[in-house]
Amino acid sequence: MKRRTWVKAILSAAIIAAGLGTTQAKADEPVVLVFSETNSIDSIDGQYATFFKEKVEELTDGAVTIDIQASGVLGTEADVLDGMVSMSGTVDIVRFSCYAFSNYGCKESALLGLPFLFESSDHFWKFANSELGQEILAEPQNTGLGVTGLYYLEDGFRSFFFKDAVSGIEDLQGKKLRVSSDQIMTGLVEGLGASPTVVAFNELYTSLQSGVVDGAEQPLPQYESNAFNEVAPYVLLDEHTLATSSVVIADASLQKLTEDQQKALFEAGKATEEFCQQMSVEEAAKAKESLTAKGVTFVEVEDKTPYREACKDLIGQFTGGIEDKYEAILAMAN
Repeated sequence: MKRRTWVKAILSAAIIAAGLGTTQAKADEPVVLVFSETNSIDSIDGQYATFFKEKVEELTDGAVTIDIQASGVLGTEADVLDGMVSMSGTVDIVRFSCYAFSNYGCKESALLGLPFLFESSDHFWKFANSELGQEILAEPQNTGLGVTGLYYLEDGFRSFFFKDAVSGIEDLQGKKLRVSSDQIMTGLVEGLGASPTVVAFNELYTSLQSGVVDGAEQPLPQYESNAFNEVAPYVLLDEHTLATSSVVIADASLQKLTEDQQKALFEAGKATEEFCQQMSVEEAAKAKESLTAKGVTFVEVEDKTPYREACKDLIGQFTGGIEDKYEAILAMAN
C-alpha cells in the first residue's frame, strides 16, 4: 500500500475508533487546546510541539489554536494525564512516554519501553506505520482511559550519564540511578545491579549536583538541553531504550471540534511524525558533537550482550501473554 493511501487509512481508522462524528461543535466557534510538554519550548520535543501547533493552525485556518505550556509548568506527565483521565478540563493534549501507559493498564504500550527492542530509528518508524503500531497507539482509548492517540514521537536512544567516570556495566553496581515511578526503568536499573531512586524530573539537576543520585538516563538532545552535562559529564552509550512517546488528546476535548477540525488534528499529527523522523537521528548526532566540545566523556559500548542478559527477566515479565506482538516488533528490523 502506498504511504499516502496508508496514511488516509490510518486517519479513517483513528477517527472511527475515537467516535468522531458525534461532535456538536460549530465551524465558526474558535477553540483553544492546551498542550502540556515536560521539556522546554526550545528542546527537540518543544520543537515537535511547535511544528504540530503550526500545522493544526494552518489546516484549520486558525479556527483551532494550540496553547503550548512547556517546561513542565502544568505538572509531570503523570499528573497531567491523571487530570485528563479524570476529565478535569485543565489540559487537552499531552506528550506521554509510551512505557508509562503500563501504569494505566495498557499492556501493549509497555512493550515500546522495553530495553533493546528497536535497533534503529527506521525500525521504530516501520513499526509506527504498521497496523500493529496503530493498534498500540489506540490502546489507551480502547482501554477506556478517555484519551485518543494522535501520533507517535521518538527522541533517539536513551543512555546513562553519571557524576563520576564509568567504564562499563561493572561500574553500575550499587550506583543510585534516578528513575520515575515506572516499573520498566526500575526493573532495568535493578537488573543492571544499580539502585533505582525516584526523583522528580524537575529536581534531577539539583539531585545530581548534591549527590542524591549518582546518575540518570536521557536521550542526548534532552541531556544537553537540560544542562545535565554540567553536573554529570560522563555518558555510558549503552543506548538501552529508544525514547518513544505518543501525543494524546482528551476525548472530551476532541468533541469540541468539528469533524473537519478533528481530521486536521490527525493530519497534523502524521506530518509531525514525518518531521520527527527526519530530525531525531540528526539531532542526536549534533548533540553528541556539541557535548564532546563541552567536555563530556563518552564511553562506547561495543558488546551489549551483558546488558541484554541483565534485562531478560524484565522482558519476560512484560511480554507474558503478548509474546507474539513483541516478536512481531522485533521482526520489523529486517
